[in-house]
Amino acid sequence: MRVGTFVLAAQFPGQGPGEALHRAIRSAEVAEESGLDSVWLAEHHFVPYGVCPSAVTLAAQLLGRTRRIRVGTAVSVLPNHHPVALGEQAALLHLTSGGRFTLGVGRGGPWVDLEVFGGGLAAYEKEFPESLGLLLDWLRGTRVAGRGERYGFREVAVVPRADELLDPESGESAGGPEVVVACTSPGSVGLAAEQGLPMLLGMHCGDEEKAEMVALWRSRALAAGHSPERVRAAGHVSAGVAQIADRAEDATETLVKAMPGWLRQGLGAHVTVDHRHRVMRDPVDYTELLCRLHPVGPPRLAADRLAATAERTGITRFALLVEGSGDLAATEENVARLGTEVLRLLA
Repeated sequence: MRVGTFVLAAQFPGQGPGEALHRAIRSAEVAEESGLDSVWLAEHHFVPYGVCPSAVTLAAQLLGRTRRIRVGTAVSVLPNHHPVALGEQAALLHLTSGGRFTLGVGRGGPWVDLEVFGGGLAAYEKEFPESLGLLLDWLRGTRVAGRGERYGFREVAVVPRADELLDPESGESAGGPEVVVACTSPGSVGLAAEQGLPMLLGMHCGDEEKAEMVALWRSRALAAGHSPERVRAAGHVSAGVAQIADRAEDATETLVKAMPGWLRQGLGAHVTVDHRHRVMRDPVDYTELLCRLHPVGPPRLAADRLAATAERTGITRFALLVEGSGDLAATEENVARLGTEVLRLLA
């Protein structure tokens, strides 16, 4: 079982972006101190839902502050990035961190970001497969040319090459950074499966839905020619929420008091690029749903819920939102208890 934190750098009502970012950094430092496996960093633009606009930049900061823990993006929104630029950054972090970086990528949403950064709706609706393919070519190759509809350029050398990191035991190439794809639909599941890439599945999904997506991924990956061994070893990641307290009702009360205000403010600030109608979840109902689905309660309950999800879905990697209280000290305590008390019960 590999348990990590999911860091949104959420700006709660009455807070500034600096406070949210400081809490994000401290939670990562405490995660390493407490024995957790990983830290996953979200990326958003122009909204207080999350105030980190560059997950790879914050990942570089955290990789420099830590020595053991893995740091991943969850996710870098590919329509807002040139795949080659993102590939260069990923290779740089992979090589300089000794292989502790994971690049999570996703399609994002139809937000005004697409207008600001110039990708347009086509980057979101049609061109994600091309962008992902070019990114993977860069991370796996030595020379790459752009030959797609969106990206066309002459062949250039890959510098630095992501596969230059050597395994300390064998002395051979350790390969490039791990790449994970956020999946929310059968189409994205199929795309990840064709490439043999593990999935990141959202915290709004229950175990049954995640199990169905894993089963679909496995069938598509086998059909694409990936070996049964590789399919079995795929390290899919389940996103969720964690709030540890001595009593379940106290953990739930903490989140129900704090999260709806953040969700209402943060999700309500999203603006679509084409003014399409969107329906926002009821913040209180959504918070209560997350409390029912995920490890929210005493350490024993939290461990049992993680174990149950692993048994039902086959997923043994977790990225858990730990800042749901909106408070720095409470977040640090929550992360510490997750690492020192819940992990012990899963050993």
